This record gives sequence, structure tokens and C-alpha cells, in this order.
Amino acid sequence: MTYAPARERPNAIVAVLALAGIVVSLMQTLVIPLVPKLPELLGASASDTTWAITATLLAAAVATPTVGRLGDMYGKRRMLLFSLGMLVIGSAVAAVSSSLAPMVVGRALQGLAAGVIPLGISIMRDELPSERLGSATALMSASLGVGGALGLPAAAFLAERADWHLLFWASAGLGAVAAVLVLTIVPESAVRTGGRFDLPGAVGLSVALLCLLLAISKGADWGWGSALTMGLFGAAAVVLLLWGWWELRTRQPLVDLRTTARRQVLLTNLASVVFGFAMFAMSLVLPQLLQLPEATGYGLGQSMLAVGLVMAPNGLVMMAMAPVSARISQARGPKVTLMLGAAVVATGYGLSIVLMSQIWELVLVSSIIGAGIGLAYGAMPALVMAAVPVSETAAANSLNTLMRSIGTSISSAVAGVVLAHMTLSLGSATVPTQDGFRVVLAVAAAAALVALGVASFLPGRRPSPVRTAAQPVATAAQGT
Repeated sequence: MTYAPARERPNAIVAVLALAGIVVSLMQTLVIPLVPKLPELLGASASDTTWAITATLLAAAVATPTVGRLGDMYGKRRMLLFSLGMLVIGSAVAAVSSSLAPMVVGRALQGLAAGVIPLGISIMRDELPSERLGSATALMSASLGVGGALGLPAAAFLAERADWHLLFWASAGLGAVAAVLVLTIVPESAVRTGGRFDLPGAVGLSVALLCLLLAISKGADWGWGSALTMGLFGAAAVVLLLWGWWELRTRQPLVDLRTTARRQVLLTNLASVVFGFAMFAMSLVLPQLLQLPEATGYGLGQSMLAVGLVMAPNGLVMMAMAPVSARISQARGPKVTLMLGAAVVATGYGLSIVLMSQIWELVLVSSIIGAGIGLAYGAMPALVMAAVPVSETAAANSLNTLMRSIGTSISSAVAGVVLAHMTLSLGSATVPTQDGFRVVLAVAAAAALVALGVASFLPGRRPSPVRTAAQPVATAAQGT
């Protein structure tokens, strides 16, 4: 059976896949306005309700590489529909919950949808003509920011003025719409690897990621030097070593470590970790600055709705930069685009250290950071796909997405430690100091510069590996 890219409805395919990405990022954002209210809403302690966030993170870490590999083997659209189905079911479970346990279950099911964006990028590689691929994958990557830009103010508005369950019903409805559109418009790719799924590899990687991310996300609560936290870090290291040994010896590994070790893939994934770290710092600092009371001398005393409106331009700028990223990559290569994105992010964070006293200043710096992230996120899929076989596209993109998630988790932990140790008393409350925020922003700027340095070691521009109409098509059995 031969395969050639579909060329009849490329615009519709791109629009539907981008919508699916936006819906997933909306799901991740919807709960943010509820976090301070969850103890009251669910009748649980503040430390326990953080599991509503942690469960999504852990489920996403487990699902992303596994679903990517299954997509390469059994069909990317099939796994995309599975992911959207989990989003719908999880949203519905959360929508009917009134206590902690069902909320955590619902949020975990929602986290299983995290593979939608890398799967969408992989489908684009299979289905789109080469001249459309760069801008389409950049748009798909930017959908992460677009969903946050739209979701945060909408969620804040609904949380303040309506029943909070409506947020999750809206997520379920949007997920169902996206699934129907995928089913009717997006074709199933014939590019598959076949073979047997590496179950031991999937279990081993899942256990290692669960131990690592659980230690990172809960270490501040349990104590970084506690036996539980250190035990989880140690277990993650041991399991990762055993997993790597297995993956190098099995015939059909979950992750082809030899491909992953190629300089272009390895350095892109390393840059993704650092970018994930840098991106999330803004989401941790700016909302707190906006919401802290003016009595602190640096807080702006704004509502959550105002926070959403201030942060919205960031995601919209990310979307606007998608075609720019594609043009730069086409003209100069994705390495240059990634380096430019890192430099812009570092500039934005550098400015944010001194521009934090007015709302317009925060809008400006978040937009600059969003522009840099849009450039970089558009380049990363191009770098990964240029270095891996077509048959491993979904797995490779999923691993790259996982690296970003690990970066955001580390960012949250580092920022939490800094802000917990640099505080001042405000009445009966303890709040982070302005210098604490500046330290976090400076660390994020330094992380962006590290990403710039990592990107500089990437190989120079090479011819695109994307098929053109004149090139011979591959067979499904070959998978390349």
C-alpha cells in the first residue's frame, strides 16, 4: 500500500488540528482561577487540593510518549481521537464532582489528552504538502499559548459570575466538537511502523516519570531533603537506567534512544527543557504581581479576570508569530529561528525585572516573551522532524513535548523555593517580596540564555526531509 500526502483540504486539516490543540490547552488553563477556591469548593485542605493540578501533570507525562508511539504504530488519528475522548470523559467527571477524589480522577483523565499537539504535528507531516508544513506546525505549536490566552480570562469570568462546574462542561463540549471535526475531516495516515508495542518500556518510563515529577511537584510540601522526596529521586534514577538498558536491547523500543541521541534531536530536546522552564516562570510571577494588594508597594491589586486580560496578549502574540517563525526557518533554517526565539525571551525577562510597576509594562514584557516563545516553539518540531524517520514522527514529537513539560515542572519547583524563602509579612499573611519575583525572572532570563547557547551547537541548515510531489512515496510496510 502506497502513501502520498493529502492535498485536497489542507486548510481544513490545519484548522481542525489547531482547534484540537487549543481545546487541550484550554483544559489545562480552566482550573487556574479555581485553585485558591478549591479547598472550599471540594471540602479538602489546600495541600490536598493541589492533587487536582499534580494529577494532570503526572497523567500527561505518562500518556505523551506512550500515545505518540501508539500513534506511529496503529494510527495517529486513532490516538488523537482517543486523547480527545479522554478529555471529554475527564471533563464530564470533573463537572459532576463536588469532592476531591472525583475531581482528581477527572483531572487525571484530562491529562491523558496531552498528546494531542504532538500527534497533530505528526499528522501534518503525513498529510500536508511540503510548502504548508512549516507554517502549519508552527501554528500547532502556538496553539498551546492561544488556548491559555483565551481560556484564562474566560475561566476567570465564569468562575466569578457562574457555577464553577460550567467550566468543565464547556471543556467537555469543546472536546466533543473537536473530536467530531477530527473524525469527519482529518484522514488517517497510512504511515505506520507496525510491530509489537514495547509494554515493559512504557511501564518503565511511566514509573520513572511518575517518581521524578512527583518528587519535583511535591518536594516543597514534603521537604526537599525528606526520605520520601529523596527516595523518589533515587528511584527515578535507577528506573531510568534500567529502562535505558532495556530500550537499547529490545528490537522495537518505545523510544529509539539511538535516534534520540543524534545531536540535532538531543540538543533540541535539551533546549525544550530549558524553554519550558523559561516559559512557565512568567505564568508564576505575573499573576501574583497583578493580584497582590497595593499595600505591598509593588502589588497591583487586580482581580483574576484582569489577570486573564493582561495575560491574553501573550498567547495571541504567540499565534501571530507562527507564520513568522515558519518564514525565518524556511529562509535561514530552524536553528536560527530557535536561537532568535531564545534571545527574544531573554530580552523580555530582562526587561521584566525593571518593568513591573504598571499594568502596561506587564502586558509589554509578556508580549515580548510570547513572541520569543512563538518563534522557538515553531522551530522545535521542524528540528525534530528533520532528524527522525517519518515512521517515528509522533514518538519523537511526543518526547519533545514531554521535555517541555519537565522544564515547566522544574520551573515551578525552583520558583516555589525562591518565593517561599523571600517573603514579607502583610497583616496575618506572608507574601513573596519584590526581590523574590526579580530573582525568579532573572533565573528565567538566564535559562533562556542557556537555551540560546544549546541551540548554537545544533547542526546548520540542511535540506528539508519532507516529501514533495515529485519524490517517490513510501510503503506503509517500510514506514519511511
